[in-house]
Amino acid sequence: MDLFRQKHNRATDSSVPTSFSKGDTMIEQLTGLPAHTVGFKMSGKLHDEDYKRFVPLVDAEIAKEGKVNILAQFHSFQGWDAKALWDDIKFSTTHCTKIRRIALVGDKSWEKWMAAVCKPFTMAKIRYFGSTEIDAAKAWLVEA
Repeated sequence: MDLFRQKHNRATDSSVPTSFSKGDTMIEQLTGLPAHTVGFKMSGKLHDEDYKRFVPLVDAEIAKEGKVNILAQFHSFQGWDAKALWDDIKFSTTHCTKIRRIALVGDKSWEKWMAAVCKPFTMAKIRYFGSTEIDAAKAWLVEA
């Protein structure tokens, strides 16, 4: 049995986000974002299985839109396990020319530090925003 449960809202409202969860991890696809933007709210610790779920969603947007922006919102985020960290590095290097901007939104100082650490692995512009600055992050993505 698949450890993930993909929750679908059967209503016709497409603004309802899709969520993936596994144990201590929750990834929610964000809606209501600027054009050419895909976003996720992440909590808990990311695992290899998480990348297998959300990377195809990013790839689908790239296939439709060409270059995209990414909004990553962190809430009670605890980082990655070793395999997921490797997945993140692979994602950054294989997608480095396909992403215009990455907005990281969080509430921890190490998440801000992460924005600086990620820069060598991508050609995208990366900027960190505090957890109360989600609207500013969206506005910055629109500038792309």
